[in-house]
Formats: sequence, structure tokens, C-alpha cells
Amino acid sequence: MELLHGNAIVGQSGGPTAAINATLAGVIRGALDEIAKESGAITRLYGMRNGVDGLLREDIVELDTLFASDADGGCAALDRLTLTPAAGLGSCRRKLPAAGADNEAEVMDKLFAIFAKYDIRYFFYIGGNDSMDTVAKVSAYAEKVGYPIRVMGVPKTIDNDLVGTDHTPGFGSAAKYIAVTMQEILRDTAVYTIPAVTIVEIMGRDAGWLTASAALGRIVNGVEPDLVYLPERPFCYGEFYADLREALNRHPNVVVAVSEGLACADGTLVGAGTQSGAVDAFGHKYLAGTAKALELAVKAEIGCKVRSVELNLPQRCAAHLVSDQDITESLEVGRYAVMAAVSGVSREMMTINRISTEPYAFKVGHEDIFKIANQTKCVPTEFINERGNHVTDECLRYLLPLIKGERYPEYKDGLPCHWILK
Repeated sequence: MELLHGNAIVGQSGGPTAAINATLAGVIRGALDEIAKESGAITRLYGMRNGVDGLLREDIVELDTLFASDADGGCAALDRLTLTPAAGLGSCRRKLPAAGADNEAEVMDKLFAIFAKYDIRYFFYIGGNDSMDTVAKVSAYAEKVGYPIRVMGVPKTIDNDLVGTDHTPGFGSAAKYIAVTMQEILRDTAVYTIPAVTIVEIMGRDAGWLTASAALGRIVNGVEPDLVYLPERPFCYGEFYADLREALNRHPNVVVAVSEGLACADGTLVGAGTQSGAVDAFGHKYLAGTAKALELAVKAEIGCKVRSVELNLPQRCAAHLVSDQDITESLEVGRYAVMAAVSGVSREMMTINRISTEPYAFKVGHEDIFKIANQTKCVPTEFINERGNHVTDECLRYLLPLIKGERYPEYKDGLPCHWILK
């Protein structure tokens, strides 16, 4: 394999997570190791601010300079970056033009002219489903125009809905936050004897992995929400009311976990009446309000005390409660992405392959990006109970290893210290 010499660039895209900067730190560490080699393939490492949006504006930062001291064995800056929430380089939701689109040549030729200007031969893009679409398009255009570059997708998404990988960096920490928060909500709601229903809305447009994690207490301490509804099953109001009445007959305080993407059999979103209808660049509707819609419905149908709780952004930015396992894997995925690219791999996405669950073991691999982009991995049938109102023990055994262990950021005067790009 002929060594490809040149510079590398890395960007972040899509919704941030509490672990996406750990993956970035892994890429930086891998690139710094290559730069330090006398015959290293990578000469410089750049970062694109706000993903391909920033790249097209040539809004680029010299990451190798910023983290130069870390190349000599120091790790203070990378350690701080690792446990900083959100996307340190900034993010975007830019959709590159499809092959054959009227503006394809205009946009892509500009992008590749920037690659040539900065001698970019390694492209690392950290993101979820839509970001892998970008990786696929850059890969295809590089082949079309014959530009020598190695393009790697580096996964992150709290939704855990990327195919080709057992799970995604960022998911474990979000799942941990949800599982812990649900335990706290269950304690809070159990103090009164007045009949009440608490409906907790959790992120998940098409896949219910995060909502499923709300039930993890079942196999840890036996305490879990009464009902769990995922978008993989059509939602039925009649069955929902029957489930609630049955739960209220057992005890006065009922807690329900619901995915934001719940939809009825005809495709109507449960929260449609409380949503703006606005969409992003990829055509995704901005979802919110499912729990509020159900709160109003339950008040009208059952008449008991009802409250709705939307976990919202803390699901993806609670870096004070990250999973140690998630951070470990996120760092490894980033570092191995560089190693794979230097060794000749391109047009692929890094993956986490589960070797065993008990004891848990994994290894990092990679798969063809064109088999991954624009696909969705949903919660499988065997992970959902027959009634469609909860998850199975098999599901929880799959999830549990991903939330294990804690890793805390450095604190100053009671607040965490974060790495912030100036």
C-alpha cells in the first residue's frame, strides 16, 4: 500500500452529544501520533468550524498547533476536551447536493478546491445518519474527479440508529442520563398517595433505543416506569388508556416513558398538534410536545392529576453523568479512524463490534459507508413486549454494559471546566 502524504481535516456535524468531543480527542491524538513520526503520512491537522458549512467558508482552525503540547506526552487539553459536552468545533446540518443535482458541481468543486489548497488528503467527519450521507457524497465525488483522499465516517449519535455497528458513541452516556433521571423521577413521584400520571418524553424520532433505556432499573434494582412506548410500534390511544387504568389500579403513581417520535397507525405524530411543522435541511421535522399532547389527552379521558416532563437537551449534553464505557469507546473509535485511514482504508465508517455481553467486550472495526448512509437501525422486535407497552429483559441486558462506569470532569469553584474554542 502506497503511503498517502498530506494534511488531515476533521469536523463535527448534526446533533451534539456528551461524548462527541471524546471522539474528536481520539482523532486528534491519532493524528498527532502520525505527525510526530518522521515519515508520518499526516503533516498537519485542521479542524473545520461548523462542519462542511465552515469548510466551504474556509473557516478552519489549526488543531495540531492548538494541541501541540499534547503531542509531547502532555494531555491536559485533550483530557478537558474529552469531557466537554457538545461539539467543540461547532456543528451544522448542511446537506450536500445529490449526484446529478443542478448545483452539485458548483458546491463540490468548491469543496475540493479547498481540499487542494490546504493539501487535504484525510477527511474525518464525526456525526450520525445525515453526516454519513455527507461522507458518502464526498467519497463518491473524490472517485469521480480522481482526487486522492481518504474519507472516513466517525460515528456519533445518541439515537443509536446507525446500521453496521453494534451501537454508537454518545448513546451510552445519553442512555445513562435517562436511566438515572428516570430513577430520580420514580423516587419523586412515589411520595404521594394521590392518583397521578407522569409522562416523560425522551428523544427518538424513528428508533426507541433511548426510551428503552428508561427501563434499565428493572434489572438493577427492580424499579422501572410502568409503561414504555417506542416509535417502532404504532401508538393506540385506546390501548394506552387501558394500560394506564390497569397501572393505576396497582398503585397511585404511574410513570410512563414515551419516545418523541410516537405515531399512530395512520402515521400521524402523537405530538403533531403541539409542533411547529418546521423541518431541517434533511427534511426532518422538529419534534417536541408528545408528552404534553398525552398529558392533555389523559386529563380529558381519565381526569386524574397528570404532568408531562420533556428531558430535552440534557439528554445529549449531561457531561457530568457520562458513561465511562462510552467515553472509552468514543476515544478508541476516533483514534482508530486515523490508524485505518493511514493504513489505506477509505469510504468507510468506523464501527463498534460487540464480542460478548457478559462479560462485555468489544473491538473497533469499519464498514462500507455506502451500506450505512441513509439507513436506520430500529429496536428489534424481540426487544419489545407483545403488548407494545414495554421492553424485554433481553433488551435491557443489551443496554446495561453501555452505561457502566463514571468519569467526571475537572471542577473549579463547583462548576465543571470545559474546553472552549476561541
